[in-house]
Amino acid sequence: MSRRPILINNHPFPSLLYLEWILLAITAFTAFLPAPLPRLRLKPSDLSICTLFTNLSICTIFPDLSIYSLTLFALMGLRLPTNNHRNKIIYTAIEFILILITGLFGGRFARLFPFLYIILVTRSCLIFQLPGRLFVTILSFILSLFTTQLKYQLFNFQASPQAQERFRFFSLNWSLVFGLSLVFVLLMMNAVLSERQSREKLAIANEKLRQYAMQIENQATLEERNRIAREIHDSLGHSLTALNLQLETALKLWQSNPTKAQTFLARAKELGSKALKDVRQSVSTMRSNPLQEQSLEHAIAILSEDFHRSNGILLICQINLENPLPPEISTSIYRIIQESLTNISKHANATEVKLTLMSMRRSLKLIIQDNGRGFDLNQNTTGFGLQSMRDRTLALAGEFMINSNPGSGCQITVDIPLTRLKR
Repeated sequence: MSRRPILINNHPFPSLLYLEWILLAITAFTAFLPAPLPRLRLKPSDLSICTLFTNLSICTIFPDLSIYSLTLFALMGLRLPTNNHRNKIIYTAIEFILILITGLFGGRFARLFPFLYIILVTRSCLIFQLPGRLFVTILSFILSLFTTQLKYQLFNFQASPQAQERFRFFSLNWSLVFGLSLVFVLLMMNAVLSERQSREKLAIANEKLRQYAMQIENQATLEERNRIAREIHDSLGHSLTALNLQLETALKLWQSNPTKAQTFLARAKELGSKALKDVRQSVSTMRSNPLQEQSLEHAIAILSEDFHRSNGILLICQINLENPLPPEISTSIYRIIQESLTNISKHANATEVKLTLMSMRRSLKLIIQDNGRGFDLNQNTTGFGLQSMRDRTLALAGEFMINSNPGSGCQITVDIPLTRLKR
């Protein structure tokens, strides 16, 4: 993934950038300190390739070049490439060249040139992965040893054996300390970057978790609204449908047979009271059991009697349950039967309905079949009542099937697995 270059305004560690400036300031400040070693005049016979480069550094023949190199090295820290591997390599190579120029020809600027390698390793940790960081650290150590050896080679040639021994001891200690310093910087930067990446991943995970929580909350709210709508539609819709049929019948008989019409009105009043009770129950607690602590067989019998008394349709029930069903299954089966009978009352124009409910070893099967006018499955299977029955069945991991044709009635089959629910 492409990332923006690291600038001052988006630097991941501003304090690290300030520390880099402090090290550069210390390196530049050493140029104004007195020289720790005297400048030597060499005979032409003492000069070699090594002593020539070393003498060039001590005599600072190119002071401006080293100043420019150090300044350019400092300015390069204001923009670190992170989006192109080739740019990273070129950037790091230029830094190495600038450090070598400062170390070889910097004179007093070169006293603390190892600080530049520490800054280089720090920058490499920000732009490279672990293999690149290791390579830059090792190369920095090797070039630092080479530069140090080259700078002090002249004094090694001119000194006594005792001074040469002291120089070797000093070089060994310096190499060990500097190598450990680079390793420490590398390990510290890796730890800091790992901790920062962990915090970023944690922040991203928390944000995703928050979004998932909002989605779950919205989904739960939507499902609860649908459930409330189903409860109101299944309970109140059935009562109001029967109430409407009673009122229509009473209105037709009001002139010809007032006594019988009064019977239908009384029944309509009962249904109205029941509908009001259902509304109150739905508002107070949508999770209440519509069976009211009674068995499913008894609740279906009462529903069958109300259905026949409301519209005159004969309901033939065949119920064979080997064991009592769990409450969630009983409630869903009752609501499915109730909704199916409501649809038959409103749309089927049937004279007979057969209801079969039987439990087998591993499943529960419900079949509701009427001899009404039927309907086209391609056009009339998206109503809220049918969708409510389908949703209740799927919530129990069951199968919901409709078989109907115009003029040949309708058959609804519900098959619910019992073994899966027991687990």
